[in-house]
Amino acid sequence: MGDQQHVIKIAVVGPESTGKSTIAKQLARHYHTVCVPEYAREYCLNLNRQYTLQDEMNMFYGQLALEQSLVPLAQNGLLICDTMFLTIKVWCDHLFGHTPQAVHDELSRHRYDFFLLMDIDLPWMDDPLRDFPDLRVHFMQVWHRELQAIHASYQVISGLGDQRFAQALQAVDGFLKNSKATGH
Repeated sequence: MGDQQHVIKIAVVGPESTGKSTIAKQLARHYHTVCVPEYAREYCLNLNRQYTLQDEMNMFYGQLALEQSLVPLAQNGLLICDTMFLTIKVWCDHLFGHTPQAVHDELSRHRYDFFLLMDIDLPWMDDPLRDFPDLRVHFMQVWHRELQAIHASYQVISGLGDQRFAQALQAVDGFLKNSKATGH
């Protein structure tokens, strides 16, 4: 458990259909570490109904538990997260007009070292688990506000294909180099 103090956590976040999972997996492969998958994707796969506030909380606790279970497997002191529970706040606020206090409480306790905010410059890819193709600009603004509200260190990642991965890699390398220089 004390090892968790030494693991740098990088979260790949952003609106729907922006390549989060692809980038997170590529980064984990590049850095020879594990990628924490998006718990909500599995949870919603066979839901067959509109999700409720309780479902959002189940996904919140599931994402936290999944991440905790993978921290011991992190290699090279690095854990890559394909999204994180701030996503639950974004969805709760949008769908239900508020977010349960448990999520707010965890935001102040559960830290991530660096965020990659995926830009909306990728074409929309239809997927049964994606809901708002017309609200990507709105959600991009929401993500900026949410990350700023928690004083997150983050960088917007744009570009197509290999260009997008190269930009993500450059951002992470820059962060890691800087964090070593400052004694993170």
